Formats: sequence, C-alpha cells, structure tokens
Amino acid sequence: MGADCFLAETAVVIGDTVMGDGCSVWYNAVVRGDVNSIRIGDRVNIQDGAVLHCTYEKCGLTIGNDVSIGHNAIVHGCTVHDKVLIGMGAIVMDQAVIGEGSVIAAGAVITQGTVVEPGSLMAGVPAKRIGPVSPELSKNEIERIARNYGMYASWFKEG
Repeated sequence: MGADCFLAETAVVIGDTVMGDGCSVWYNAVVRGDVNSIRIGDRVNIQDGAVLHCTYEKCGLTIGNDVSIGHNAIVHGCTVHDKVLIGMGAIVMDQAVIGEGSVIAAGAVITQGTVVEPGSLMAGVPAKRIGPVSPELSKNEIERIARNYGMYASWFKEG
C-alpha cells in the first residue's frame, strides 16, 4: 500500500495487490488479488461494498490515477485509465478497457471486451455511449468526487 492511504476496518485487501499513494478502500469493499494481479494508481477511492477481482491465468486488473469506484460496483479483470468515475452498482467485466476521463453511469454494465473511448459517458445494460463527458461533468463529478474522497479519508485517519 502506498503512502497516506485509508483502509476501513471492514475492507479486505488480499493477494497480489499494489496500491499507489492517497488511496482509500471503504467499508465492506473487497480487493481480491488472489487469482491474478491488481495494480491501483494514486488517489483511487474504492467505495463501500465495491468488489475488485480478476480471472485466474487470464485477466489481471489495472486501475489508473484519480479513479472513483462507486458503492457496490464490480470491477473485474479489466483496465481503467486515469480520471474515470465508475458509478454506484456498475459492472465492468473482463478485458474491458475504460478510456481516460470517462464516466460509467450508476447501474451500467460494461460487457466483456468492450473498449470505451476516452471521454465517454456510458449508460445502460448493456452500456452504450450516450455522449461525451462535458467539461462540467468532468469538473463537477469526476474531479470533485476524487478530491472529496481524499478529504473524507483524512477525517478517519485523524480520528
């Protein structure tokens, strides 16, 4: 685990997992690097109940910097580039690639092998591109949530 990280007492992080600086793993979140590797960048927040996992001998999991993974999301054996928001309850399956600056809407399902172009807003089951991420959405959601989770973690580390 990198410097200045917060790991909630009910979070589970196991196996071949490497986490960068300023990350937070919240209550009942599971990061299971038991069957393949998980690589997490800097300033990533993994919110309550989220599950990060991989596929044995097939798909590791790579997450870039400044990524927010919403409550109860499942992120499995894929690549998530920098500055991405994965909404609450979303599912990202094996071998998917989420381009930088994208938003995966709450409840969306990114099917196996889907390549999401940078700056895409994806929604639905299965998820479809519904447009670009606007500068306002980027600033008011992707950047704000990532920044706020760093602040929230500081409250728990001080107490």
